[in-house]
Amino acid sequence: QVQLVESGGGSVQAGGSLGLSCVASGLEVTGKYMAWFRQAPDYERKVVAIFSPLDNRYYDDSVKGRFTLSVDYGIATAYLQMNDLRPEDTGMYFCAWDLKYGGRWPPLDGNQYKYWGQGTQVTVSS
Repeated sequence: QVQLVESGGGSVQAGGSLGLSCVASGLEVTGKYMAWFRQAPDYERKVVAIFSPLDNRYYDDSVKGRFTLSVDYGIATAYLQMNDLRPEDTGMYFCAWDLKYGGRWPPLDGNQYKYWGQGTQVTVSS
């Protein structure tokens, strides 16, 4: 059974930092795409960052230069380091692994991803 567990969320003031982790179990992650999504209240789920098996990365314009996505296939873990956090970064952050089908880069549609974690809440106060 595939399980994705996110951790590292919390409450910080604007300008602070948080580091999220996503540990996958029951899934061979080597060579798989992974992504972090954010769901804010009253907003649609939105991709924040994507990692490709070719070691390419995509970042939403709103987080470029502030967030860093890394993946360690060896321990089936993905990370999202978030610096200089802003109130608009507030939301539930979900990790997703593996694509149902291929397509153009970057795979921005959450429906393309097979497996999802339960999410971890990030709250940034001004």
